[in-house]
Amino acid sequence: MTIMMRAAAMERFGPPEVLQTVRVPTPQVTADQVLVRVINAGVQLTDAAIRAGWTPPGAKVHFPQILGNEFSGVVIEVGHQVSGLAPGDEVAGFNVFGCYAEYVAVPRSQVVRKPAHVRWETAGALSASGQTAHTAMEDLRVAAGEVILVHGAAGGVGSMFTQLAINRGATVIGTASSRNHPYLSSLGAVPIEYGAGQLGRVRAAAPRIDVAFDAAGHQNLRTSIELVTDRRRVATIVDMALAQELGCRIIRSRRSAERLTDLLNRIAEGSLDVHIRHRYSLEEVAQAHHDVESGHGRGKNVLEIGHAQ
Repeated sequence: MTIMMRAAAMERFGPPEVLQTVRVPTPQVTADQVLVRVINAGVQLTDAAIRAGWTPPGAKVHFPQILGNEFSGVVIEVGHQVSGLAPGDEVAGFNVFGCYAEYVAVPRSQVVRKPAHVRWETAGALSASGQTAHTAMEDLRVAAGEVILVHGAAGGVGSMFTQLAINRGATVIGTASSRNHPYLSSLGAVPIEYGAGQLGRVRAAAPRIDVAFDAAGHQNLRTSIELVTDRRRVATIVDMALAQELGCRIIRSRRSAERLTDLLNRIAEGSLDVHIRHRYSLEEVAQAHHDVESGHGRGKNVLEIGHAQ
């Protein structure tokens, strides 16, 4: 008998309202996969871009397409080639698609154990933003004592990068809307109002900038190259065309179980945190996409799909 599950899927590209809650067959695991009952799934700008018509490199969209690329949950079943995990284990993981659902089947290599004291919502919203920021730290070679400019420092990726940089001993100058300045200050960053005139405000706050990381777009790379001499240490995750024009670096996340485990351990030890902006039910997925596309948000949105038992 086919067991059905709830999922948020789209039958076509379009605005957030193309996402509907549907009932579809629960996925079956292959030899190297793990079936996870999803507790929380993060909501990403990447998900919204796919919904609107973009397809990630190497992926294919098949309608009805279930979105969602990060999750936390409980292992229900493992394939016969899987080792190191068993039904009942609490985990976090990632996948290109399929995480906005009650169950997701993913390769064993994309699932790691969730530390006992890490909250479900934190683990479910960590992978995408956290691993992108972790990759950027690696590519930009951020070092102790350096001064780092972060555009969009209060957002999902920006807040992760800001914390990782400060933990490494760097000073972070973070651009954000004024309502997010207290949050950035709480992370240990120096907040700067974004928008017109920000170049002068950054120069007044820090006479030297060693690295610039753009997680917001809005032509911020043009400000960055006025401040950083080496354009290999100016990077974006948003404005790819402008980065190519200016000779700046483009960050593409290299997600791995090892990287996710490192981030979860940092969460567990208290040196890293995911700010949860809003919690939505699976049926509120369209509203969650409107929220994530609104801009100027703080931290991450999550879907609450299941319950810990």
